[in-house]
Amino acid sequence: MASHRRPKQPSRTRVTVLSLAATAAVALTSQSANAAPKPDKKEVKAKVDNLHEEAEAATERFNAAKEKQGTLEKQVKNLQEKVARGQAELNDLRKGLGSMATAQYRAGGVDPSLQLFLSSEPDQFLDRAAAMNQLSTKQAESLRKIQSKQRTLAQEREEASGKLADLASVRKELGEKRQTIQGKLADAQKLLNTLTQAERDAMSEQEDRASRDANGRSQLGDVSSGSGIGAAAMQAASTKMGSPYSWGSKGPNSFDCSGLVYWAFKQVGRTVGSSTYTQVNDGPKIYNKSDLRPGDLVFFSGLAHVGFYAGNGMSLHAPKPGANVRVEDMRYLGSFMYGVRVGG
Repeated sequence: MASHRRPKQPSRTRVTVLSLAATAAVALTSQSANAAPKPDKKEVKAKVDNLHEEAEAATERFNAAKEKQGTLEKQVKNLQEKVARGQAELNDLRKGLGSMATAQYRAGGVDPSLQLFLSSEPDQFLDRAAAMNQLSTKQAESLRKIQSKQRTLAQEREEASGKLADLASVRKELGEKRQTIQGKLADAQKLLNTLTQAERDAMSEQEDRASRDANGRSQLGDVSSGSGIGAAAMQAASTKMGSPYSWGSKGPNSFDCSGLVYWAFKQVGRTVGSSTYTQVNDGPKIYNKSDLRPGDLVFFSGLAHVGFYAGNGMSLHAPKPGANVRVEDMRYLGSFMYGVRVGG
């Protein structure tokens, strides 16, 4: 007779080990399925380029705010000096009126109406027109000058206060734009850090080669056909080919796009705006590319970028973070808006 044995049950320890192994296998499978794929170098480069373009656009807004800050600082300084001069004049007028009162006192007493003025606020006193006819003509004229000067001072102080408020607002705006630029550049660096060192070196070499090839192939347009002072400025800018891009920089060793334009014109004795938003007003606009002459400024992508027209459809410019000043085909610089001929 056959013997029927009951199957041996797995031990609790073995069940636990098997369960843990199964759980780990499922977890690993899940992690593998959810793990982000290694970023593609071309995709990373495209995203980095886009962030650099956004940073450059933010840089030009920063430059415009910086320019506005400089204007406001000059206006505030002039107003404060004007208020100080006005206060000194007012003090002199009051001193002169006091001298009249002293003379009257020595002659036999101060006119009651003048005494009232000297012991109260001039505006309150002058509002009492009836008192005016008690003063001498000379005293009345002095009081009118004081009243006029006080009103002018009040207006100038109010204007200065308004400019100071505008200045505080612009300084806050500058801080915000600086954070925006730094944030976008930091995001671009994070993306680059997802690549291997070899891949990053290859991208850097590609960018350097693009600069060398562009400058090697290009020839600046015939200066004799250029636009006067613009052509001279472009020639100055050409001496900076190979200099690195740096946001907010106007040289002499690094530049952003509008900074290169500003520096170049300064070398030929002309001051232009220090941002794309003001450089567009430094001469008449040229909307047809065929009418451009070497030395004209060319603007792209909603005033996010500017360069010199170098002839043959090329532009001499400071491209973007990570790139150097070079001559490049305008087709790669964004959507063309118009040119500007500095000096007419």
